[in-house]
Amino acid sequence: MLSNFISSHGMIISGAILLVAYIFIAAEKIQKSVVALIGASLTMLLGLLPFKGFVDPQTGSYIRSVFDYIEFDVIFLLVGMMIIVHIASQSGVFKWMAIALLKFTKGHPKRVLFALAVFTAVASAFLDNVTTVVLIMPVTFVIANEFKIDPIPFLITEVIASNIGGTATLIGDPPNIIIGAKAGLSFLDFLIELTDIVTLIFLVVVGVLIFMFRKQLTATPDKMKHVAELDNSKTITDKGLMIRSMVTLFLVILGFITHDITHISAYVFAVAGASFLLIFEKPKEIYKDVEWLTIFFFIGLFIIIGGFEANGGISYLAQKLIDFTNGSLSAATMLILWGSGILSGIVDNIPYTATMAPLISQVQSTIPYAGPGHNPMWWALSLGACLGGNLTIIGAAANVLVSETAAAKGHPISFMRFLKYGALVTFISLTLSSLYLYFKYLR
Repeated sequence: MLSNFISSHGMIISGAILLVAYIFIAAEKIQKSVVALIGASLTMLLGLLPFKGFVDPQTGSYIRSVFDYIEFDVIFLLVGMMIIVHIASQSGVFKWMAIALLKFTKGHPKRVLFALAVFTAVASAFLDNVTTVVLIMPVTFVIANEFKIDPIPFLITEVIASNIGGTATLIGDPPNIIIGAKAGLSFLDFLIELTDIVTLIFLVVVGVLIFMFRKQLTATPDKMKHVAELDNSKTITDKGLMIRSMVTLFLVILGFITHDITHISAYVFAVAGASFLLIFEKPKEIYKDVEWLTIFFFIGLFIIIGGFEANGGISYLAQKLIDFTNGSLSAATMLILWGSGILSGIVDNIPYTATMAPLISQVQSTIPYAGPGHNPMWWALSLGACLGGNLTIIGAAANVLVSETAAAKGHPISFMRFLKYGALVTFISLTLSSLYLYFKYLR
């Protein structure tokens, strides 16, 4: 009786689980990985996804199991990169890079802000955003203290730069990892398609922020000289580890770039690089610092969305999107871009992207694209989901981390203070993205 009811109302039940999970994730009352695992458990307990795949005797089609919906290439890519970055950071190399960049600016506050923004954006293209802001924040507080000025302009700029820089590559932001896996896009695809527009957005946005913060970015000549002469000779604590980890990171990224030649998935290079570095470390200690909460969050989320997809929910939403846009590629692309940008500032962009990716996968078969490059709807999702993280202080994990750290050090960043800058930055970013997508793909 119950199984018949679940079978006939599977889309509604799985949709309700997904919606309730979203609400609890946004409310942040319960840790989001726990919410995702509870939702995944319900999905499996109610039989919304089979434990084993099988061939339907009536249709002859293969019915996917719960494990077929977990994007293991995303999971292994995240774990591999987390290990590599954590091991590399122990050498002090990232802090050395940041201080070297500061010395290059001669201690001028506006140049320092720009230098920190450049470092954060570039680092975020190859490391995850959370790791990047963790590395740059200690340097930021030191610099602000030396200047005797408020660190918040620096912190806000760094958060925004991390979300913009992370948009440019496959591994820069978790939404791109999900999109790459679902759309079959390589590291090089992201680099070729998004680097130009992301660079333009970065320069415009940072220019606007420097203008908005200009009255707070002042310092005496003595203070500027002190910052310019910071001692960087002892920042590298382990030269052997630095060389080993940087060579490994370079080779892993080279592997990403040559995917179109080797046809080896990105996660294979990430895991291989991590495995090599672990030979010289104490694995038990390193594994403790992997963000397992994030990993289990992904696994649970994939199962919840898999249940919704398996019961026809994604197909239903895809059809509604097609109907709403009258099958217009331009309308669908712009709706996805702006919808993603606004929603990603309100809810976590990871579950949003994980829900939208299979939807776009179905929509693109109905709204054909015959132009150059890949379907622009994928780039609209990437730009919207990643750049939308700048809208609010809860729009991305890096935002939350910086906010909590700043508050702990006596410099709280209120929701409204961040929104004042985030709303303008997001509007500029999405407007430039709209023009880029229109002139490159849609006109």
